[in-house]
Amino acid sequence: MKRMFLALLAFAVGTVAFAQGGARLQASFGFASFYNAQADMPYVETYLQFDAWTLTFVPQDDGVLRATVEVSLIARKGDSVCYYKKYDLHSPTVAPDDELDFSFLDVQRFALACGIYDLDITLRDKALDAPAVAVNEKLYVDYDSRRPALSSVQTMADARPTVAENILSRGGYDLEPYVSDFYPKQVDRLNFYYEVYNINKEIPRQPFLAMATIERRETALPVDGMRVVARKQSDAVVPVYGSIDISQLPSGNYNLMVELRNADGQTMLYSRVPFFRSNPDVKDDAVSDFSTTFVGGYRDDDSLNLYLDALTYLASSLEREVIPDLIATTGNIEEKQAFLHRFWTERDPMMAETLWLRYKERIDYVQAHFSYPKTPGIHTDRGRVYLVYGPPDFVRDEKNFVGARRAGQTGGATGGENGATLDVRDISKTKGYTYYLPYQLWRYNKLPNDNPDRVFLFWDEHRSGFYRLLNSNARGEIQEPGWERRLSRGTLDEGDTGEVGEQFNRGY
Repeated sequence: MKRMFLALLAFAVGTVAFAQGGARLQASFGFASFYNAQADMPYVETYLQFDAWTLTFVPQDDGVLRATVEVSLIARKGDSVCYYKKYDLHSPTVAPDDELDFSFLDVQRFALACGIYDLDITLRDKALDAPAVAVNEKLYVDYDSRRPALSSVQTMADARPTVAENILSRGGYDLEPYVSDFYPKQVDRLNFYYEVYNINKEIPRQPFLAMATIERRETALPVDGMRVVARKQSDAVVPVYGSIDISQLPSGNYNLMVELRNADGQTMLYSRVPFFRSNPDVKDDAVSDFSTTFVGGYRDDDSLNLYLDALTYLASSLEREVIPDLIATTGNIEEKQAFLHRFWTERDPMMAETLWLRYKERIDYVQAHFSYPKTPGIHTDRGRVYLVYGPPDFVRDEKNFVGARRAGQTGGATGGENGATLDVRDISKTKGYTYYLPYQLWRYNKLPNDNPDRVFLFWDEHRSGFYRLLNSNARGEIQEPGWERRLSRGTLDEGDTGEVGEQFNRGY
């Protein structure tokens, strides 16, 4: 009797993004399960890929910079902890003037018996005084030495023949995981690897076909030309590596469908891995219909381009690569809708529309209140802070603030030598006042993973109505030494604290 089995877990990935003050530690997290036939024991691999620009790099003794993330991994079954590891993950070192435009990968591998687990991962940037933030995923491990099974289907950024065994080695290849379900147009191949276990117990000493097909997620219909087939011989463990050219795959939601077929063409095992493709340069006559979703009402390029642009502050590194390409194209309404829809459903499928509408309210506000000629509100400093943190709890807006000079401050300036005329700074000191340029002070009573009462001070340096962020005490934001002296145009002596400095310190 022929049997068909469904692999419960393919390859689970998700974006872990959380705020620590102004810096957002951003990582892609994935995991996969495999089976060690010799030890008759399943094992799990976890993958963490960090965007360097979202971490805090600190000087080392040898002058280079390095970031460190504290990572905790826990696999729980009910109240029982079945696996636990806590470790410090160090980034590659960089020179002080290097760009942080790279990512780095961490791979962990550990044995775990069959069962259903809660997999908890917590991350903390050790350079910030903030608590770790946890993410929880369900992990299914289901292997039986008496029946055929598939491992997780692992998508890969690269595969090279193994020269020396290492943590990335499997089946004769060094496999670098692709830790995302998002494929921008810059990625033109979908690489995958999986293992087949105990197929020789189903079809002993017989060949079989290992097929991989890209299908549309909404219809499960295959995409023309997107299939690869390999002929394999049954054995206790059969590694399968493959690659599909997706350079001409249009934007949309897809599945990578892998299946094993016997000599009679019957399916024995199969598994699906969902992914999203962004490829606006390739037209598609069968683009998904988003008219009935929460993005269906946005049908013009200008609105969609604005909304996509505003997502940059929340986007992953891969998403940030795609957004400019989408904005640069005209008329690709469906592709832009698809990206906007996926962006929020990937973060919370149940609350996607609510999250989007909340963020859209912020976009509308900053566009109405912070825009400047030739500069949209979303591209201003006030706009960025408002989009990332929301409306402040307190705002102080001063256009012509004059502060009295404090006791103990210098300021007894006299006329210049030989009767030279005093400038405005000297006059203000003589009269005992401190004159400030226009500024706004914003206070947030509480920011995620930060101390209470975080303050942002924006200044209008040229009295033009265009405000830039001058100083903040929020983590990861600008902390400008001597900021109050700049705000006072030098009328405050270096090292002194004036009235605006006192306002900043107390938050009002």
